[in-house]
Amino acid sequence: MPRPDKLKLFSHAGTVQDLAVAMLCDLKEPVMSVQNAASWGYFDTTTQSWNTQILESAGFPVHLLPRVVKPGTLAGGLAESWYGIPAGTPVGAALGDLQCSVYTTLQPNVAVLNVSTSAQLAFIATPDFQPEQVAGYMLWPSSHCGTDVSTVEYFPYFNDRYLAVAASLNGGNALATFVKTLQQWTHELGFNLPQAKVWERVLALAEGKSANSSLQVIPTLLGERHAPEQNATVTNIDPGNLGLGQVFRALCSGVIHNLHSMMPREILLDNNIERIVGIGSALTRNKVLQQEVEHWYQLPVQFVAGEDAAVGAAMSVLDV
Repeated sequence: MPRPDKLKLFSHAGTVQDLAVAMLCDLKEPVMSVQNAASWGYFDTTTQSWNTQILESAGFPVHLLPRVVKPGTLAGGLAESWYGIPAGTPVGAALGDLQCSVYTTLQPNVAVLNVSTSAQLAFIATPDFQPEQVAGYMLWPSSHCGTDVSTVEYFPYFNDRYLAVAASLNGGNALATFVKTLQQWTHELGFNLPQAKVWERVLALAEGKSANSSLQVIPTLLGERHAPEQNATVTNIDPGNLGLGQVFRALCSGVIHNLHSMMPREILLDNNIERIVGIGSALTRNKVLQQEVEHWYQLPVQFVAGEDAAVGAAMSVLDV
């Protein structure tokens, strides 16, 4: 560790969420859920304990690590009344954002596709699923996915279940970058065009049948966790597929195709997934993106607006 002397100033560690819970409940030490502990690494989700031997051998001050509890566990009670909420109101341990985002819509035999800034496709693994541990790392067993295991991750969910997740760094942000670039180009040409108008026009142009083309876009502007050096590319360009609607359609198709390459339809079928529920503002407001989901996954899809991680967090605690 580069500056261990700095850590002598602290007695506990936790996420910002854990700090908020500790302050609300006036806790003497933070409490962390399994979901957040797993996000830190060096945490064994099967035993639900820190890899203290590995950390101690590296000189890490393990006494800083917080106590870990199962998702849905109450951390304490509200120490004082807060914005009309009475003192003593139970407060749950902080939870993972993704787990809470999909909680209200995720059911057996259903996968949830969330496209907002980034994009995630997730489903609940079978009750008997346990991750494999190889050289200190937890991996998705190859027999369960049939693709590069590095593109499919698992996260602790609720009730000792796991969430199988393909998490792309490129979702609505790729579309927004394209629209912002178009707006900048029009400005450089001497015109002022509101971004809302650019969105309205590209969506309208891309919805028509004439927008279908052989143009191919790989929209990985930010790379991916399993391929951080990967850049975005456009291929198969010809004079007949450079229309604005065709380019935006190909970009929307590329966003979903990229996610499909990480978690193909075959994985969903192998895990008895019968339909997909689509959430997230970038997806529910974009009919072109919705059509591409149906095209690539060939499964019944329902698009639902208004689902929120805060609602999922509240419901998960009430359901315990």
